[in-house]
Amino acid sequence: MSESGRLQVQITSDGVLEGRNVSSYRKLFHEIGDIYENAAGMNPAEVMYDVYSYAEGQAQAGNLQAGLTVLYPILVNGECNMTRGHWHADRGCAEIYAGVQGIGLLLLMNDAGETWAEQVFPGSVHHIDGRLAHRLVNTGDVPLRVGAVWSCAAGHDYDSVAKHGFGLRVYREQDRVVMKKAGMHED
Repeated sequence: MSESGRLQVQITSDGVLEGRNVSSYRKLFHEIGDIYENAAGMNPAEVMYDVYSYAEGQAQAGNLQAGLTVLYPILVNGECNMTRGHWHADRGCAEIYAGVQGIGLLLLMNDAGETWAEQVFPGSVHHIDGRLAHRLVNTGDVPLRVGAVWSCAAGHDYDSVAKHGFGLRVYREQDRVVMKKAGMHED
């Protein structure tokens, strides 16, 4: 708490992170549409997710950053909404995710392309080894809110994920969640 007795940074009743040194960005469909198997007919201005982050001090080992991702409940021709996903530029830096609201999956992938999922729900906590790529997927009907803590020195490697993709795709079919190997979706 600050000297005035108020928190300097908090998750608000609206479910967003705000306060001193909080930055945010928004991902629109036209910026990430290429990660979906079939992007036809989607509104390019659709808000897919928001990311909030908070850090103090320099981007160096020993300093931590906290964040909150809000991933909206959108289906892209049956495929569940997801983040771009990334590896850390410094593969020695782990990360912690914690489910705050909604339900979804945390996709994890190693260098060999092996991909698996962990369920995300309010109260779930996930350790992400720095050597694993990771992506969030909203499988529910409300925004998926996930808190995170990672090293300020970790950095992000989005290009490697964009080049190779994840080995699993997640769909909602007849109100159930279905995971399929990438490239195996049948219309």
